[in-house]
Amino acid sequence: MPVFKLCLKIFIKKLPIIMIYVSLFLVISLLIAGATKTDREKGFVQTKTNIAIINYDQSPLVTGLINGLKEIAHIVPLEDEPSTLQDALYYRKVTYILRIPEDFTEKFLAGDEVWIEKTGIPNSIDAIYVDLQVNQYLRIAGLYKSQSHIDSAMIAQHIQKDMENETKVNFSGGEEVQQDQSYAMFYYNYLAYSLFSVLILGISTIILVFKNQDLRRRNACSPISAGSSNFQFILANGVYAVICWAIMVGFCILFDYKNSNTPNTLLFLLNSFVFTLCAVSISFLVGNLVKNQDGISALTNVIALGPSFISGVFVPQEFIGENVLKIASFTPTYWYVKANNTIANLNSFDMDSLRETMGYTGVVLGFAIAFLALALVVGKKKQLSQEA
Repeated sequence: MPVFKLCLKIFIKKLPIIMIYVSLFLVISLLIAGATKTDREKGFVQTKTNIAIINYDQSPLVTGLINGLKEIAHIVPLEDEPSTLQDALYYRKVTYILRIPEDFTEKFLAGDEVWIEKTGIPNSIDAIYVDLQVNQYLRIAGLYKSQSHIDSAMIAQHIQKDMENETKVNFSGGEEVQQDQSYAMFYYNYLAYSLFSVLILGISTIILVFKNQDLRRRNACSPISAGSSNFQFILANGVYAVICWAIMVGFCILFDYKNSNTPNTLLFLLNSFVFTLCAVSISFLVGNLVKNQDGISALTNVIALGPSFISGVFVPQEFIGENVLKIASFTPTYWYVKANNTIANLNSFDMDSLRETMGYTGVVLGFAIAFLALALVVGKKKQLSQEA
């Protein structure tokens, strides 16, 4: 297979430049994706905040309140000094401070007006949540106090039983919470730039070499049929594209193997493979348009880098202006990234859930077919003009 071997020799000759793109892709992916990777699960996960309690009432009612707050917060011991408490709030050592006066329980049970001093960081969700828990405890205590004459110890026991009741919450979109796919989403999004660059540099160079008129005439005089030559040419480019795709997605699976055993990974692979087909089609078009190697390098930067900036590869799509996204929607990179973002948020994998993702991937496939048809037309037109 002489044509196939010739293509491989040309690919090997371009290997140093290709490795620069691959290495740059891997280094940046590891640095940025590693920095943005989180251990969060999709859904609600309760976290504990830091609070301080200055308690001067050692009654069972107050002890029950403190024990209840320990379930939702970490209690940080602080001295009852204004400067110490202010510094703790300022430096976010605590987000909420509760001060209970000495005669709180006695006045509360007697029905007298009594206050608990509460200080929190303004507009802090953590402080508001703790405040709600304190108010809930005191409201329930007030109900028991008004209904029967019982001591503070019995009230605390009843409140503890009441607050142990929990409501089960089911999340829509699947019973099981899927693993975090933020790392994979970023990796596959950034793959659009590097894969585009590598494929254009390799495939366009091959086409540029085979466009040489003297080489075409020698091939025409050779005993190899045109059909066999074209088959070897297509096979070589296909093997090159698959190898590039496999190397890049293989590193993603290797670096994030704990989260790779999910249906999301299969969808990421499918979407990236369709994008690879689109990149191959565009590479064929570039190879038929350029006249020299400098033109390939220039178009590589424009075609690969330009859409990456406006389509969500380097900057998430939610941070890009609406007008810019409208322009980006005319590129396959935009729909590829949009599909990846949708895949990362999938919890259920029935046909209704996959319809949106398949739609975006189908648009990328449509771009691939359109660019391939355009490349064939341009290539045929240039071939006829050279033979004329």
